[in-house]
Amino acid sequence: MLCKGFLFDLDGTLIDSLPVVELAWGNWARRRHVPLQDVFSFIHGKQAITSLRHFMPGESEEVIQAEFTALENFEAQCIEGVTALPGAVALLTTLNQLGIPWAIVTSGSIPVASARLRAGHIPPPAVLITAEQVARGKPQPDAYLLGAQRLGLHPAECIVVEDAIAGIQAGLAAGCPVIAVNPPEDTPQKEAIGLLITSLEQLSIEPDMHGVRVSLR
Repeated sequence: MLCKGFLFDLDGTLIDSLPVVELAWGNWARRRHVPLQDVFSFIHGKQAITSLRHFMPGESEEVIQAEFTALENFEAQCIEGVTALPGAVALLTTLNQLGIPWAIVTSGSIPVASARLRAGHIPPPAVLITAEQVARGKPQPDAYLLGAQRLGLHPAECIVVEDAIAGIQAGLAAGCPVIAVNPPEDTPQKEAIGLLITSLEQLSIEPDMHGVRVSLR
């Protein structure tokens, strides 16, 4: 695969925050009497506010916003065990050394994303796209389109690196080539994914006259 820039998802792609996510949403589901499996099968890759609206039909926006604020505060403060995934820091460091532009495009909010970036010791991105910046979250393409725009690149020139179905769909809808890291077995459009990997450590990055060449080690 050839590209001029990268658009990385955060949770599940660059950092492991699953224990915190499942703790926060597990507590919420039990309090609201929503089946845990229904919640865990829906939330990944999506904005928290989208998930809350899905599971709270008929509730006022005021109530939903209050639930969102409580979740956001918990996830921004609870960072114990949040770590960078294997290969993440090394890959981003290599891109920085090569002068290849990259952005992080997350469904999380600024407080949550910032806390997890610090906890995972992820190199600070020049471009950080969060939930506050787009009207429509993943699986809609808005966030990845904005990420490419902020890098000054066409979407087709940016490789999206994702783990969740919603994010993969967003990347493909934006017209970006996609690398999927440990995607779910039932991920649709697998034939459209450029590379399927189990770890970022599998990626090899080599300079190319047009940008970089990405291949498997």
